Amino acid sequence: MAQARPPSRPAAADREQRLFRRRRLARRLGVWRLVALAVLALGLVVLGVYALWFSSWLAVDDVEVEGTDLLSASHVEQAAGVGTGGALVSVDTDAVERRVEALAAVASADVVRRWPHTLLVSVTEREPVAAVTIGSAVRALDGDGVVFPAPAGVTDPLPAVRTSGTVTATALREAAGVVVSLPDDLAEQVRYVEVRSADEVVLAMTRGRTVVWGSSSDSATKAEVLAVLLEQDASVYDVSVPGTPTTSD
Repeated sequence: MAQARPPSRPAAADREQRLFRRRRLARRLGVWRLVALAVLALGLVVLGVYALWFSSWLAVDDVEVEGTDLLSASHVEQAAGVGTGGALVSVDTDAVERRVEALAAVASADVVRRWPHTLLVSVTEREPVAAVTIGSAVRALDGDGVVFPAPAGVTDPLPAVRTSGTVTATALREAAGVVVSLPDDLAEQVRYVEVRSADEVVLAMTRGRTVVWGSSSDSATKAEVLAVLLEQDASVYDVSVPGTPTTSD
């Protein structure tokens, strides 16, 4: 049986040379692939930066406002201070929230980007509990004693609070606390609440009666005591110290 002869030296050399060229080409292709991927990645980054910051593709086209009743949407938009055409990503949402919350009628605001073109401003307004007269102006008063403008259609039906002289924010908060604590049957007999200081809140009642309420502390107890006192015929009822109430003509 004839034995296979080993390849001649020139044939073996040619095969080794072909393998070497293939390996060198593969290495070159690998390098070019890496270069191409790097260029592609860089291009995508540049395109993303351009789209986010410089193009009109992701620019602010609209500012939407929701949650307003006391305020108009245009009023909130003006306070937000965000114009159209700028990059949506560049809007400082925290700063916009602070500007909107600076409006007296706003309790809190939340600002989010709604891609690709909208900035959404969600507003929580203060809840008015009384209409307070300061000088000649009528404003709304919330439960924290914050005074803010509101339409007459909102303030007219509210319990009336009047101020005597210059009162502090603490005094207004006490007056608001008294208003919200009054039972319905007692509130119906109150013409208005007068606040003179934080410790001196007075109820002007129907039939010319006056109730010295004091501060808003122990208001539930004061209301119970007053309900009993009102059965007596008097002009002034003092429940500022509910444990020792008094009446006088």
